Parts: sequence; C-alpha cells; structure tokens
Amino acid sequence: MCEGGPVNKDWEDRVAAAWATLDDYPEERAHEFRAVIDALVAELPEGSPLGLFEQACAWDSTGHSDKAVPLYREALARGLGGYKGRRAKIQLSSSLRNIGEAEEGVKLLTPELDAPSDELDDAVRATLALCLSSLGRDREGLSLVLGALAPHLPRYQRSMANYARALVDPQD
Repeated sequence: MCEGGPVNKDWEDRVAAAWATLDDYPEERAHEFRAVIDALVAELPEGSPLGLFEQACAWDSTGHSDKAVPLYREALARGLGGYKGRRAKIQLSSSLRNIGEAEEGVKLLTPELDAPSDELDDAVRATLALCLSSLGRDREGLSLVLGALAPHLPRYQRSMANYARALVDPQD
C-alpha cells in the first residue's frame, strides 16, 4: 500500500523508470512525457491522491506550474501524506512562488520546519528560502540556507550555524 491507494512495486518501478526519461523529452515533446505519466496514473483508482501528485509533478517538471498547483492541492486535500505528501508541499510551494504566490508557499512550508526530520529537510529550507526571497525577505532566506548547509561542511559548522541565527536575530 502507498498513500492514496493500492500500488505495487511494479507500478512504482515503472513510474521511476518514466521519470528517469524526463530529460529525453525536449520542450516541444513535453506532452509526450505527460502522456506516459497519465497512462500510468490511469492504472490507479480515479481521483487517487498519488495519481494527482504524479500528474502535478509532470506538469511542474515540464514548465507548467500553473497547471500543477491545483493538482498538488487536490492530492493533499484527498489525503496524500507521508513522504510524498511532504514532497507535494515542497513542490506546491515552489510552484506557488513561480506563479507569484510566494506568501502562500511560505505559509505552507513554515510548519514543515518543525515536522519530523527526514531527507527532505534541506529541500524544505531551500524552497522556503526562495519563497522568502521572492517576498524581499532575503536575510531570512539566507539564514535558512546557511543553517541547512552548516551540517554538511567539513569544518566551520558551529560558526555557520551561529551566522545563520545572527542574520535573523542580531542579539546572538
């Protein structure tokens, strides 16, 4: 089982294989890639949150944030949760930023800073930083990015983490 309905490993493998070919589709053939994803989604129950998510990703990845936004929203409204739900929030926030609705992206991602930690933490921070920057809140965005980067540095982790905090709280 996967979020949104029964899915087997074969289906997941075929979806992953389709996504591995995305770069094989130039812009003028992007509709062909979306058709591949649509065919896979057609195997799921109608209205599947997982299917809506995959279709949103396909529109988003082929340069159509405007078409992706309602699909991400519907996937989340229909209960897409867990890892893919978190991905949907990240990607929805990015798409919202792309269509000029960065404030909504900030509202959607800010609670994710306190969510249980996983491999998407840095993507949350990077996307939130972009949304903040679009709103003219560059210091907050830079603070998030430095805070996310600090643990990955071979040295200076403590200093960078302190600098990140000082960008938004000058008393530190």
